[in-house]
Amino acid sequence: MTVLTVRNLDDETRAGLKELGVEHGRSMEAEARAILAHAVRARQKPSGGTGLGSRIHELFADLDWPGVERHEQRARAASFEQS
Repeated sequence: MTVLTVRNLDDETRAGLKELGVEHGRSMEAEARAILAHAVRARQKPSGGTGLGSRIHELFADLDWPGVERHEQRARAASFEQS
């Protein structure tokens, strides 16, 4: 395990962190760990390398809905780069 020391934390942030810990039944230190872990996980790509659209497609791909036309081509990722 790594030890992390946070210096120069202002009083308002410290008090807010302690308050959040109480609300969640954790110590201030445990609350800080939970916040940091959540922030890091939120930046990581989902497991399997598939995005949200692909995962939604997988959920509904096998459903047979009357009146819904199926396309047999595989879904592809959108590109947001400007050319």
